Formats: sequence, structure tokens, C-alpha cells
Amino acid sequence: MMKNLENKNTIITGGAQGIGLAFAEMFAEYGSNISICDINKDALKSAKKTLEKYGVKVFVKKADISNSEDCNAFVKETIENLGKIDVLINNAGVTRDNLTVRMSEADWDLVININLKGAFLISKVVLTHMMKNRSGSVVNVASIAGQAGNAGQANYSASKSGLIGLTKSLAREFAGRNIRVNAIAPGFVRTAMTEKLPQDVQDKILATIPLKRFAEPQDIAKAALFLAGEQSTYITGQVLGINGGLYI
Repeated sequence: MMKNLENKNTIITGGAQGIGLAFAEMFAEYGSNISICDINKDALKSAKKTLEKYGVKVFVKKADISNSEDCNAFVKETIENLGKIDVLINNAGVTRDNLTVRMSEADWDLVININLKGAFLISKVVLTHMMKNRSGSVVNVASIAGQAGNAGQANYSASKSGLIGLTKSLAREFAGRNIRVNAIAPGFVRTAMTEKLPQDVQDKILATIPLKRFAEPQDIAKAALFLAGEQSTYITGQVLGINGGLYI
């Protein structure tokens, strides 16, 4: 395997579990040193052990990305431990689903603060660093919900749609500094959460997907790897859908 990210350093928010850990493992497999933050301390410890098996440098820190002080400290300590930052993956996100008329203001604010404000805060700090190096790649993890909307997910859909707008704006702002900013928009992904759905519900979802399967976390990680690497150096401001044909 070509380790085309060797000597590169990648930051992944929400990287200690789920799709975030899939990103971290794939990037480590391709030679990148990894820095991850998460709010789950136990998951961070476990992820560090997993990632160190790939023979790369690993830095982990508990941090709330909706808090600017946490973002500043996480990036500062990442640079102290790994050096310059080459790739940022804004993956951290939460859901608090409900019909709009039943959704609390607190649940609206929580989702927007983590999914959108958090991406803004961490990007602001990392991009300031990348500007000095005149290079870098940012991959924002949006969602099909941000493109097509989804009943019962007004907060989540709005946050991911906002993230797509942020992606395009940042791409225009930083292209002159040789920094690319793109987004991926996953559809249904096989996770612990989808596995818990009743089989009849899974079957109904699968019937709407032309490729007739859920994405695996590795499918999403491969797309991020492509956008972060040397194969996509003329791509910026784009949204790559990974949805099995569900939204075209």
C-alpha cells in the first residue's frame, strides 16, 4: 500500500468512535499522524490504543468544539505534539430529532452549536495556521439531510445545510492560499444506531436506495481520503454525495 499521507498530520473532531474513528483508522493506515478530540474520555483512550497500532503519532484530547477556548487549546496542543496541520476533518456532530412543533429551543441550539458553530470555531483556528504554511485541506462532514431536508430533523438538516454553505464560502476565501475546502454528504450509514432499527424499518429504508445497501463507515472514509489527498488538488468548494444514489 502506498502511504500517500506519510508525514502528514490530520485533525479529526469527534474522532474517537463511529465514523470519526473510521476516518482516523484509514488516514493512519495511509501514514498520517492523527489528532482527535471528543467529549468521551473513555472512547479517546480506546481510540489512542487502536490508532497507535498503525505506527503513527497519535494525540488525543477531550474537548467541546462548541467552546472556543477548547478549540484553541486543542489546536495549540496538536501543533505542539505533531507539528503543522495538513488536514482537518470536521466530523463532530449530534442529533436531537423531533417534529418542529415539539422541538425544544435547547435541542435546536445544541445541534446548531456543535454541528455548525463548532465547525466554524475549529476551522477558524486551523485555517489561521494553514495560511502560514500556504497549504491544507479541510473536509466537512455534511449529510444528505442538509441537501434534501428530512422530516423530524429540522435542526440537524439546518446545521448540515449551513455546513455546506460554510464549505463553499471558506473555499472561496482560502483558495488563494492553496487551501482547499470540500464537504462529503453521507446518506444512510451502517452504524450501531442503524443496526438497532427493526428489520422492517431497515427494509423500507433500503428499498429507497438504488444500490440497495447502507454505506459502510469505510465508504465515507475513502471519500474523505480522496478529498484530503493529492488526487484531488484541483477540487475545492464541492459537496461529494455518498448515498448509494438516494439523492442525485
